[in-house]
Amino acid sequence: MGLRKKIADSAWFNNSLEGLFAAYIRFAYKSSRWDRSGFEAMDDAVRSGEPIIMALWHQRLMMAPFIFDTSLGPICSLTSSARAGSAVGRLLGRFGFDTVPMSSHKRHVALSRVVLGKMKEGISIGIATDGPRGPARIASTVPLVWARASGKRIFVVSYAARRQISFPTWDRLTLPAPYTTGVLRCAEWKEPVPRKATEEETEILRAKLQDALNEITDAADRAVGRDPSGA
Repeated sequence: MGLRKKIADSAWFNNSLEGLFAAYIRFAYKSSRWDRSGFEAMDDAVRSGEPIIMALWHQRLMMAPFIFDTSLGPICSLTSSARAGSAVGRLLGRFGFDTVPMSSHKRHVALSRVVLGKMKEGISIGIATDGPRGPARIASTVPLVWARASGKRIFVVSYAARRQISFPTWDRLTLPAPYTTGVLRCAEWKEPVPRKATEEETEILRAKLQDALNEITDAADRAVGRDPSGA
């Protein structure tokens, strides 16, 4: 085993790296000024014990701990079972998120059964709708499948910061810089999802959900003076 792989597989190294990222995210958030708006309906639902489906772009995933208020109710995020996805899951766990790993070897039916079981227990579900590997800003139909099966509401969320760090990943994953200003945004996606939607109807709904995610993300960028096309 090479040195690089030994380091990557080291529990101590991964734990330390995740701790540093968690500390940075907390510091960046607490040292900055944030405007949080549009969350009333989602917060009220979670507070009352109604689980919801929270959808966002993978690019904005790292601020999820401050988008969903875990003091109001529990949430479970879906992460890849690969090394990077597992690290993200453990990182979110430091902020009170439960996780369900998505494996390429696990049938979608089995994964949906787990997710729907969580929702029956009153646990909300968070999903990066274009994750874990993209293409960037192309929505999957997964949130629609869960909304159809559970009858629960979908909320689209995003964040933007005036100054931020972009990583050289497939979606240019972002983190806010410390001592900046930012916005956290939420909106309910109110399109009804038929119990027996056709493939054509499902594709229309998928495109509408994608548009809603783009709209809220671009609006967040504009609110902090960023050009959405260069986010």
